[in-house]
Amino acid sequence: MSYGFTTAAYVVAAVLFILALGGLSNQEKAKRAVWYGIAGMALAVIATLIGPGAGLWWLSLVLILVGGVIGQFVAMRVQMTEMPQLVAAMHSLVGLAAVFVGFNAHFELVRVLGLDEAARQGLEGFAAVLAHKSPVEQNILRVELFLGIFIGAVTFTGSVIAYGKLAGKVTSAATKLPGGHGLNAAAAILSLICLGWYFNSGGLLPLILMTLAALFIGYHLIMGIGGADMPVVVSMLNSYSGWAAAAIGFSLGNDLLIVVGALVGSSGAILSYIMCVAMNRSFISVILGGFGGASGPAMEIEGEQVAIDADGVAQALEEADEIIIVPGYGMAVAQAQQAVSELTKRLRAKGKNVRFAIHPVAGRLPGHMNVLLAEAKVPYDIVLEMDEINEDFPETDVVIVIGSNDIVNPAAQEDPNSPIAGMPVLEVWKAKQVFVSKRGQGTGYSGIENPLFYKENTRMFYGDAKDSLNELLNRIS
Repeated sequence: MSYGFTTAAYVVAAVLFILALGGLSNQEKAKRAVWYGIAGMALAVIATLIGPGAGLWWLSLVLILVGGVIGQFVAMRVQMTEMPQLVAAMHSLVGLAAVFVGFNAHFELVRVLGLDEAARQGLEGFAAVLAHKSPVEQNILRVELFLGIFIGAVTFTGSVIAYGKLAGKVTSAATKLPGGHGLNAAAAILSLICLGWYFNSGGLLPLILMTLAALFIGYHLIMGIGGADMPVVVSMLNSYSGWAAAAIGFSLGNDLLIVVGALVGSSGAILSYIMCVAMNRSFISVILGGFGGASGPAMEIEGEQVAIDADGVAQALEEADEIIIVPGYGMAVAQAQQAVSELTKRLRAKGKNVRFAIHPVAGRLPGHMNVLLAEAKVPYDIVLEMDEINEDFPETDVVIVIGSNDIVNPAAQEDPNSPIAGMPVLEVWKAKQVFVSKRGQGTGYSGIENPLFYKENTRMFYGDAKDSLNELLNRIS
């Protein structure tokens, strides 16, 4: 098959990927956008399999089949609550693939350079491309594959640690080895030295040393980031995986891989920056592994948590006109979104104005709450972002907080020593009454205490969110 067909197919696939990315910014267009992405990827795979240099057909088809079966199995088993760690796991595979492809490009380059001129004339595919590269182009290739391996290795171990933190297999607290950021800096300097070494020698040893240094950087960077910043970490790793793919695309001379990698890398970086702004975090601080943090002891909290039962919450809702629901990761864990949707329907049927307040980093994944509410058929027009609804809390009769902690924590404004000091939050405590649906009195995933739970207008609606809401539904007809 000619290069012309493959190039044309790649252009169409790139357009489909751009349409997919653009459509995902709107809930009503998201489903169609996903199909654009599926069609684009299918076209890209077919064009690659039948394009110039294609070979090992049976192996390719077997690997695609095996990967598809594994993907189907994982998709059927993974719950929505596990989506953040699944995304982190997928990022690790992209990083690992970049490492393998980079090393394969190195081995192929060494093999081709070891052949005589006559033997090079009979080469096909990627090997033929390498055979026609000038010494300058070969050096450029070395830099490209070096960067691809470096970014891929950082992405791999960083994503593995992110998966562990999100799945509860690794502590969510920010943890650093003795030496802290100095170790990261030393590993980065070693990688730069290896770049110069590899550029001049083309040997395998500097590539291996750099890979080990990059694997350490990925591990130590993410270990140094606390649980409160994990939504940003997931987005950041998404960006890293994109840049790794783009770098490898340059190594392979694959235009589509370059375009897709750049799309993923840039969109992930932009999203990470937006989320850092939403959390009042320094973007550079987060990507360097949590520079800064609390500067002193946290403010002491006075008072006690006062519990309320379903009857009390139901009575308050019957008397309220303006109601705001704030969903968080606890709603996802309890799979309570359907109960929340039913409660919303019943309250709206009574003529009450019910809306949802969504913080940019609610849950452990960007857009996590929006996806859950859309799944439960909650109308899009009543799901509002923090900036759209924050000023309405003083006129709100009842706020129901379902499994949220940091995003409704007044310590962000009241305690300069809090780990989330300065972070924009949903100011739910300004409402007339606040009911917090929570399993118990623990501090939650991030480990940060919340003064909201002790305020006079707050009542704690203890129990599993789904069970508590179903009990509440029995009292609201």
